[in-house]
Amino acid sequence: MDISVEILDVVFFIALLTWILVDILREDHNKRRIHTTRQTYNVGNCRGFSLFTVISSAVISVSYLGFGFIENWNRGVLIWRAFFSSTTWFLATLVALYAKDTASWPWVLIVWWVFSAVLDLLSLSLFIFAHLKPEHLVPDILPRANVVDLASFPLSLLLCLNVLSHVKNRNSNNLKHPLIEKEEENEEVSSEGEDGGDFVKAGIWSKFTFQWLNPLLKAGRSQKLELPHIPAVPHSERSKNASMMLEESLQKQKFEEPSLAKTILRAVWKSLTVNAVFAGLNTAASYTGPLLITNFVNYLLEKRDDSSIRYGLVLAFIFFFAKTMESLTQRQWYFGAHRIGVRVRAALTVHVFKKATSIKYSGPSNGKIINLINVDVERIGDCCWYIHGVWLLPLQVFLALIILYRNLGAAPSAAALLTTIMVMVSNTPLANMQESLHSKIMEANDSRIKVTSETLKSMRVLKLHSWEQTFLKRILKLRETERSWLKRYLYTCSAVAFLFWASPTLVSVVTFGVCILLNTPLTAGTVLSALATFRILQEPIYNLPELISMVAQTKVSLDRVNEFIKEDGRKLVPCHASKASCVAIEVEKGEYTWETNDQHLKRPSVKITEKLKIMKGFKVAVCGSVGSGKSSLLCGMLGEIPRISGAGMKIYGSKAYVPQSAWIQTGTIRENVLFGKRMDKDEYERVLEACALDRDIKMWGGGDLTVVGERGMNLSGGQKQRIQLARAVYSDSDVYFLDDPFSAKTVVYATHQLEFLEAADLVLVMKDGRIAQSGRYQDLIADLGGELISQMAAHRKSLTHVNTCQQEDSFTSVPSGKNQIEVVEDWFREPIADGKLLEKSQEEEAETGRVKWSVYSTFVTSAYRGALVPVILLCQVLFQGLQMGSNYWIAWATEKEGRVTNKQLIGIFVLLSGGSSIFILGRAVLLATIAIETAQRLFHGMITSIFRAPISFFDSTPSSRILNRSSTDQSTLDTDIPYRLAGLAFALIQLLSIIILMSQVAWQIFLLFLVVLGISIWYQARTKKDRFCIAYYITTARELARMVGIRKSPVLHHFSESIAGAASIRCFKQEKRFLMKAQSLIDDYSRVAFHNSATMEWLSVRINFLFNLVFFLVLIILVTLPRSAIDPSLAGLAATYGLNLNVLQAWVIWNLCNVENKMISVERILQFTNVPSEAPLVIEDCRPKPEWPTDGRIVLDNLHVQYNPSLPMVLKGITCTFPASKKIGIVGRTGSGKSTLIQALFRVVEPSGGRIMIDGVDISTIGLQDLRSRLGIIPQDPTLFQGTVRTNLDPLQEHSDQEIWEVLNKCRLADIVRLLDAPVAEDGENWSVGQRQLVCLARVLLKRRRILVLDEATASIDTATDNVIQETIREETSGCTVITVAHRIPTVIDNDLVLVLDDGKIVEYDSPARLLGDNSSSFLKLVTEFLLRSSGRDCHD
Repeated sequence: MDISVEILDVVFFIALLTWILVDILREDHNKRRIHTTRQTYNVGNCRGFSLFTVISSAVISVSYLGFGFIENWNRGVLIWRAFFSSTTWFLATLVALYAKDTASWPWVLIVWWVFSAVLDLLSLSLFIFAHLKPEHLVPDILPRANVVDLASFPLSLLLCLNVLSHVKNRNSNNLKHPLIEKEEENEEVSSEGEDGGDFVKAGIWSKFTFQWLNPLLKAGRSQKLELPHIPAVPHSERSKNASMMLEESLQKQKFEEPSLAKTILRAVWKSLTVNAVFAGLNTAASYTGPLLITNFVNYLLEKRDDSSIRYGLVLAFIFFFAKTMESLTQRQWYFGAHRIGVRVRAALTVHVFKKATSIKYSGPSNGKIINLINVDVERIGDCCWYIHGVWLLPLQVFLALIILYRNLGAAPSAAALLTTIMVMVSNTPLANMQESLHSKIMEANDSRIKVTSETLKSMRVLKLHSWEQTFLKRILKLRETERSWLKRYLYTCSAVAFLFWASPTLVSVVTFGVCILLNTPLTAGTVLSALATFRILQEPIYNLPELISMVAQTKVSLDRVNEFIKEDGRKLVPCHASKASCVAIEVEKGEYTWETNDQHLKRPSVKITEKLKIMKGFKVAVCGSVGSGKSSLLCGMLGEIPRISGAGMKIYGSKAYVPQSAWIQTGTIRENVLFGKRMDKDEYERVLEACALDRDIKMWGGGDLTVVGERGMNLSGGQKQRIQLARAVYSDSDVYFLDDPFSAKTVVYATHQLEFLEAADLVLVMKDGRIAQSGRYQDLIADLGGELISQMAAHRKSLTHVNTCQQEDSFTSVPSGKNQIEVVEDWFREPIADGKLLEKSQEEEAETGRVKWSVYSTFVTSAYRGALVPVILLCQVLFQGLQMGSNYWIAWATEKEGRVTNKQLIGIFVLLSGGSSIFILGRAVLLATIAIETAQRLFHGMITSIFRAPISFFDSTPSSRILNRSSTDQSTLDTDIPYRLAGLAFALIQLLSIIILMSQVAWQIFLLFLVVLGISIWYQARTKKDRFCIAYYITTARELARMVGIRKSPVLHHFSESIAGAASIRCFKQEKRFLMKAQSLIDDYSRVAFHNSATMEWLSVRINFLFNLVFFLVLIILVTLPRSAIDPSLAGLAATYGLNLNVLQAWVIWNLCNVENKMISVERILQFTNVPSEAPLVIEDCRPKPEWPTDGRIVLDNLHVQYNPSLPMVLKGITCTFPASKKIGIVGRTGSGKSTLIQALFRVVEPSGGRIMIDGVDISTIGLQDLRSRLGIIPQDPTLFQGTVRTNLDPLQEHSDQEIWEVLNKCRLADIVRLLDAPVAEDGENWSVGQRQLVCLARVLLKRRRILVLDEATASIDTATDNVIQETIREETSGCTVITVAHRIPTVIDNDLVLVLDDGKIVEYDSPARLLGDNSSSFLKLVTEFLLRSSGRDCHD
């Protein structure tokens, strides 16, 4: 009967535990609030009874536990009933404590009280009967009473009797609130429906067995999974709710030093508590096997052929129940940890996004922020998996010591404890080293990603200058630094791995050695139990360094994220409510500077010495020379530049901003213009027309729904600016900060186009960061000694160049309806026409189906052609064989006393165990060597392939995709994949060895494994009629794993884009909209990650059960076979190893799934390893002479160009000659083919027909490096790189300091640049756009190339500087062929020849004088319009 009572105790234990978990796992906070409100009705009347109930249950639990310990200590017998009763009463105490404030007790608790009272009453009655009538024997089937049963009966009876009155209270409460309750129930149902998804709707059994995933798995089997097929995550995992919980937790720390770790723990402590319950139950269940293995082996040794098998069957059932409990709780534990990880990642990602878009001035680089999301936030989320190890580790050691003490006694147990502590302590320096090395790896990774990000953004410029190989070497050098730290880190991990596998050997040798010294009797049962305990003790020993390593890595990540979150974001300049007066902007006295982080550069960029008021409706022009502080003044008004003194500036009303460097959001043209505002069709059309966008939209196939790619790729510079302007106009703001004026609003615009000054109500003239002059245009122009007069003089000089060439009758044919921007504007990249703009968003291309074997083959053979792989596998086989041999030896030797001497026993055991440890060390070192080499080779192949890709690849591939592979996937490849793949191979070898061992005991066991293997394969794959094996599980799991990688890229892209446009987002007050989009993208990623982790648990639950069933059947076979048919020692060893069968099988399944999922990272890297490349950099057989080109004569012979065979021809038979040492201007309308012609010259796009000859050499026959390095170009977008002035001007280090200073003087940069080693920030952000353009000019002049291409090289500089630069260009390029893509008339008016293109054909090609003499000339129309705009406004001067 004792066994029956124990089983009933277990049933109630499960029922109570289920009630707790079901109640705690309710996620709807409204339901929880209703639940509390509804059930606290009778608290006041029942508080005393509730307290009595809790105390009584606790007393009974402690009584049973104490009784069990006393009996075990005195008699050496484990009283199972006392143990099970104690744990069940403990859970009953928790349930009572949890429900003590409710109106009714849970039914499961009431049934338990009644059952306990009846059982105690029966036991007490039998006890009295046995003492009164000892001559009557009580049947064995009836329960025997113990002292605790007698003592607890009064308490159980009181609990049972008082339940009745409590039930009455419940009925009374239900009668009082019937209508309210129904209404609340309806609210609950509707609230639950909002979550959606099968997980929320699933019952407890479905959640335990993961049946709620079946619909998704069926969908994945029948079709390719897409995002809409994936159900949403529960509310608690959604980014909005998760971030709110994190912020609430953060608010609770406002009176103490903020700690991100404490904040996260406070936010998820309830979920962690539930997860801890599963972790604790899993640990307790896992130690049941080692505890009972002694009983089982002794039973086999003592069994006779005629003895009863009942005891053996009971032990087998307990083993099966414990292993099943271990499997179920482990699955819930792991999945719960994944859920918490998803929640933490979502919350932190939102938090980082908010901070990244709020930080102004000089915040962390884009690359570092991407790394925070890609690596650090991921690692913090993964830590939820390991966090319970902090308290589980000592619990595991404690349970192991109890088992050792029971089997071997106090001294050997103490020896085992000391050895375990010694092994753990020896890991401490290794763990510290790991933390330090990991920090170094992260720093090196940050540097590499930062440079990679900057390089990718500037790849067009690098290729045009033929500098990509130099920057590739820079990245490879940074990778080499990272690799050196990675190498040391992985070899340290090898030492940790060796310690892990050698620790059971060391502990067992010391423990058994102490037993022999103290003459402690060793039997096969105690030895095998000790070995099983050592094997389980191996986990906490291993987990300690891994735990320390994870804690160290997580601490580094927490510190990095915390440091970023604590960045000084600075408050925005608030928009004040409109005052009764007509003031729009108040500019107070103050100083502003960008260099707040550098203590040596406190010189203010802008200094306001007088208070200034700008009235509503004013148009304010800000002019000045390059670097005078125009943009800084605008940024100061917007609050985007640090104020170091003064009262600041006030803006009354809403703001709109058009930055100098265009910021275009990925999306449609319409989305960019509306920018979060509602569509007003009439107003929208007016804005498009006013901003000259209507003509562009008509040219695009998709109209205003045409999608613009990353950074506005393939849009012309003017198109970008027009879209920005339309965005500002449509916002209908009160104050505008832009470059072109319009009426009825307050407008502040910075400009170099001095012809716009007359239209301004107020002109601010900047010089050296100060407002040198302010007032109306007429007043300032009358001040002959003023700053404006000197600038206007330069403006008139530029007009003189045009007037000199202009014929007297040139004003007679002025076109009236054209916009000058429309006529001459273009950019170096061909504007999008004829369908070249993306018609829809380009989703990342992903492989489908299983990961190809070629991916595995490439990965395995990357290092040393795979030569070390067989050696590693051999080491594992020898290790496994020697370890099993040592265990069998000591079990066989102790089966019969005196079989071997003590010296032989311990000597051979040490020899076998030591040999196994040596092979483990070799395996660990060789694996680290392979991992380092493989990671390096694959990285080198990917980054080299990317740098050899054509520019079209970078136009169509967002940089976030490349960065995702370069950071996340590469990090996975560095430290994870080799160990996952090796772990799978090692686990399979272990599993096979256990199957062989068990089959040696009884051949029937082998048949069992064949059956289970067949079922496992059936679970993983089902065959359809088309004879193709379509995986039921793995198909869905694989696609989900792919989607995890793909869904991460949009998050990173949105981050990168939002950070780049943060100033515009803040100015237009669009932070909330961008945050909502970020949350949506994060939720898309979370739902994929959530279901990805669940699919693995789905499979593990089923395969675990099968292997547990196999283990149960193995034990049944061992119990039922006759004693003479088995070797007890071998059978005991098989049972001992069988204890780890489900763990090992789970490890195999987990690695099997993880390997394919992780190999997707390799697959993604290999995708970019095979990118189609450009033509060769160098063709050895066709290299031009070193001095080529000598003359600079360019011949275009019937040139045809199209970007794609499916697209129309862009250049249609261009035939002309650019004479040597002449200056040629190229003009034409948008889409005429100007930029395509230049791209063909640099072979950015290869000709479809015809050829280009330079000094008699067909450029298509030579290498790209030989071509591009001999040409010079200044693109319109000035690009600087992080580093110094020297590295920006001369990245190849080919010129002396004197030569560099010469060109700096010629470009008017010598006064700005004090040192050649002066720092240049990322993207040159510490330089104005005009200054950056001058640096680009100096860069080309330094190269002194015979052929020079200027794409409006001076578009962002003032007229005076422009005149000087134009003169410098004329002087320095007197013997050069100069091709100018014209944007402004003065830049081409003095050229030798002008080429006018239209629709890919030559319209005109002659000298400017002759073209201006032809009244029908297109060039004449351009010039006259320019003069009408400029001279007409200056004529009164």
